[in-house]
Amino acid sequence: MAALTLCLLGSPLLHAQDPIHLEATNSADRIRLAVANFKPQTGDANTGAYKQTFDTTLFSDLTSAGLFDVVSKDMLPQSTPGFPAEINLTQWSAAPSSAAMVAFGNLSTQGNHLVVSGFLDDTKNTQFPQVFAKQYNEEASEDNARQIAHRFADEIIFRLGGGVSGIAETKIYYVKILGPNKEIYEMDYDGANQHAITHLGTVSLSPRVSPDNSRIAFSTLGRDGFQLKMFSLLLNRPVNFNSAGGTNLSPAWSPSGQQLAFSSSRTGDPEIWISDPEGNIAHKITAFRGPDVSPTWNPKTGAQIAWISGRSGLPQLYIMDADGSGITRLTDGGYATSPSWSPNGQFITFAWDRKYGPGAPGGQDIYIMEIASKKWIQLTHDGGRCDFPSWSPDGRHIVYANSPDGKADHTRIMSMLADGTQKKALTGSGADMPNWSWK
Repeated sequence: MAALTLCLLGSPLLHAQDPIHLEATNSADRIRLAVANFKPQTGDANTGAYKQTFDTTLFSDLTSAGLFDVVSKDMLPQSTPGFPAEINLTQWSAAPSSAAMVAFGNLSTQGNHLVVSGFLDDTKNTQFPQVFAKQYNEEASEDNARQIAHRFADEIIFRLGGGVSGIAETKIYYVKILGPNKEIYEMDYDGANQHAITHLGTVSLSPRVSPDNSRIAFSTLGRDGFQLKMFSLLLNRPVNFNSAGGTNLSPAWSPSGQQLAFSSSRTGDPEIWISDPEGNIAHKITAFRGPDVSPTWNPKTGAQIAWISGRSGLPQLYIMDADGSGITRLTDGGYATSPSWSPNGQFITFAWDRKYGPGAPGGQDIYIMEIASKKWIQLTHDGGRCDFPSWSPDGRHIVYANSPDGKADHTRIMSMLADGTQKKALTGSGADMPNWSWK
């Protein structure tokens, strides 16, 4: 997979126009992929509805992957191949589709089951064209039609994307604004299936899902102020987490799932603390006047933490070793918030208002910084207030919160490729603080 080279825009930390390399594919190197509508093998109304859901989802997943030049549906051959013996690869490789790869297959309902057979062929390999074939058999439902499409898309992405797993089956957790209350919600990576996780009737913030997708840590406003809470996705209910007073915010899971970093004012000043997943054996790793908040672990090594500190005045981005040593400041001005560490450990995305100050024009946008060089690029421009970026587990996408007019109740969840392209809204107004699942 080719790396996309991006030029930096006037960073004071480096010479202008120095490149950094992100895990995104240059458009010139993208595989041209045709995605045929699947052939129905049964003619009932349910099959037609499931087929439409499947076809739409598969096309959207592969288009959103950032890896392929997906052929427009109106440029495809008129034939609808359902099996390898029915496809004429010359038709698909010739103009106007000019596809290098073609995904196709068939779909049927058999009793109360939905059966899908999918194939991926190399149009240039006339002797052994088949890259792989998969069959799926699930209970017949609209949701399972979507999930099978996600699984088939992820298989294609894995095979053609350098062995990096796709994100079509991942989830995004976020805060839903419901009048005076805020609850934790979940949705599919593409914005579908939005539904509530918590029903606490108060203000809940900063959901963070565990690496094994079994629990969500978050902060909730109660009688003792903001305290950390834990919700089991397996049991579908809150589980015990020990809070020890003060204001406790912004939890973050270590990649092992055995530690939780968070900000706590239990000893006075907000500092970064680390505990086990039950809130026990907690210890403080920062000790400097000024608030320390929003920790995020290096998911590659688990040996470093990035966070936001106000120790020098306005909030700035820092990194340190997980024991609190080796502190390095990464930003040199403005107002930085909400860091998220890339899966490969090389980059941090965060929100940054570089012109912050009395009377200074500017806005809060999403940035990426290469940690080793402190080189950065700006991903959002003139789109309103942007905050709370979170990396996808494949490192190719970022989800974030955006308020076009700066009003809190107008905030929505957006996603984009890690180079800042293909921006799209996943929710309407009233959604904030997204967190992408680890897998």
